[in-house]
Amino acid sequence: MSKILFLVSDEAMIAQARDVLGESHIDIELSTAFSNQAVKVVQDYIAQGVDVVAARAGTALTIKQAEVNITVVEIPITSIDIIRAICEEDLRGQTIAFITYSTTVFGLDTLADVLGVTLFQHVVHYGDNIEQAVKEAASRGANVMLGGARVVAAAKHHGIPYILLKLGRESLLQAAREAVQIQKALEIEAAKSGFFSTIIDYAYDGIVTIDQEHNITALNPKAQQLVRIDKVSAFGQNAASVLPQFHLSETVDSGIESLHNIIDVNGTKVICNKIPITVNGRPYGAVATFQDISKIQQMEEVIRRKIYARGHVAKIGFSDIVGKSPIMIEAIEMAKDFAVTNSNILVLGETGTGKEYFAQSIHNASKRADGPFIAINCAALPAQILESELFGYVGGAFTGANKEGKQGLFEVAHGGTIFLDEIAETDYVNQGRLLRVLQEKTVVRLGSHKVIPVDVRVIAATNKNLEELIDENKFRDDLYYRLNVLTLELPPLKERKADIHLYAETFLRELSADMGRRFRLTKDALQLLEDHAWLGNIRELKNVMERVVATCKSDVINSKVLSMNLRKRRISINAPSSKEDRVTREIMSALKDAKGNYTAAAQILGIHRMTLRRRMQKLNIEY
Repeated sequence: MSKILFLVSDEAMIAQARDVLGESHIDIELSTAFSNQAVKVVQDYIAQGVDVVAARAGTALTIKQAEVNITVVEIPITSIDIIRAICEEDLRGQTIAFITYSTTVFGLDTLADVLGVTLFQHVVHYGDNIEQAVKEAASRGANVMLGGARVVAAAKHHGIPYILLKLGRESLLQAAREAVQIQKALEIEAAKSGFFSTIIDYAYDGIVTIDQEHNITALNPKAQQLVRIDKVSAFGQNAASVLPQFHLSETVDSGIESLHNIIDVNGTKVICNKIPITVNGRPYGAVATFQDISKIQQMEEVIRRKIYARGHVAKIGFSDIVGKSPIMIEAIEMAKDFAVTNSNILVLGETGTGKEYFAQSIHNASKRADGPFIAINCAALPAQILESELFGYVGGAFTGANKEGKQGLFEVAHGGTIFLDEIAETDYVNQGRLLRVLQEKTVVRLGSHKVIPVDVRVIAATNKNLEELIDENKFRDDLYYRLNVLTLELPPLKERKADIHLYAETFLRELSADMGRRFRLTKDALQLLEDHAWLGNIRELKNVMERVVATCKSDVINSKVLSMNLRKRRISINAPSSKEDRVTREIMSALKDAKGNYTAAAQILGIHRMTLRRRMQKLNIEY
């Protein structure tokens, strides 16, 4: 802890100060010195950790003028000190000169009347000769001199009566309290300075700061390395002469931040951010932070390698999605628009329409592209296992749990995206926990009370009508509205026949490469593909292509070969109930009126398109 030094004129005053300050339990160093001797004494004490010194006016002024690196507190002179000094002697009728350095004491005329003396103040300034001041005071009619040790010495030298103005209890305590407050403020400031110095010195970025005069005030080790100049040489130098390429002076003068500037520093390309420092609208300087671009690229590569090593990466982009039909292009464009936001997305589509392809593409086109992409099928795991996978657990949370615990997928996905496929299959308990994550952006592991903040974008997908499930109390409406911020509806393959041959040819190219052959489809085969219902959508089409390639002896695939591998779905031979018969007729009629357009047919029936597709599948309706 730093110390406070009190300087007084003699040993008697040291004893007095020790008694007064000791009663107040203030830890203070005491020493005798005045005038020019004080500077040397103070310098010695600074080396011992003193950072605040208190002294009488003349000595305090001498220390200040010497520009010693220490805070100076002036021990005040109070009216009580003057009264006490004069009352110790019988001085009635005397003319007293109160000689002091620049300190003005008010009410001296009133004091003089009360004490029965004539009293005036004779002010001296730094560098004035005290003996000359005593002579001048005598010439003004003073026959007694009142002041500190130097005034007493000069008066004694000229044989003039004197009174030593001693340090009063009140003056000492006032100065001590002020010194303690200053000391506390200095310690707080030193702690802040040390805190920020540590941050700056150990920052990965190079950091340079300048003041309002454009002079360099800080240059951290990383900056010294990049600009090839040491801190000592740069400190206090004008930034324009030492670091001209940064143009930091312009940042101070304009008060405008400048971000992501690419500049050349000794042959190294760095990316630099320049920020003005203002207080109450006034410029106080500027700070520049910068990094070697090649190091940033290396770091990004390391991060990408780590993410790939864990398998938490999206490998699909929008360029990988096949489709040229207007309805597919519309879906892709909407997904691209959604990608630039940070909102949750609900993807709706039948089985096999490529919901995860879109989820990966959205992630890779978003600001989270460098973060992890986690995909989980909610229908593939029992409820309790799904819970531990999503939210993690602490050691011993349940029988068979890893003794060290395990991160949940939401924690793993921090800074990235989590894709929850078949979200409709989650149970009510897990739905509630998912809701909490979305609302509070935190997770709590099983068996723990610790709240862990997470920054994750959620993309959920389903092939079911969640609104119907809400009506059936199988899905939480509050979770639905949290997920359904942005809705992306993927069209089934049946509604984009123009894309069928694109998918078929794409799959055949991949399969041809694997088998070392060159398969191709005839026109009649392509027509047969377009006429098929494709209730399994893209996934079913890929399966058909694999079966054809596995069984076809020739590289040419015609309608005969293809038809052998198409699994036709027929209406059940069992007679439908009257209700099923009625629903079937209504659907067929709506499809006929809508000319096969499922969206239009659903609107005619007043139901969701997904509901229409599910009912058709249930009733084995092909159209």
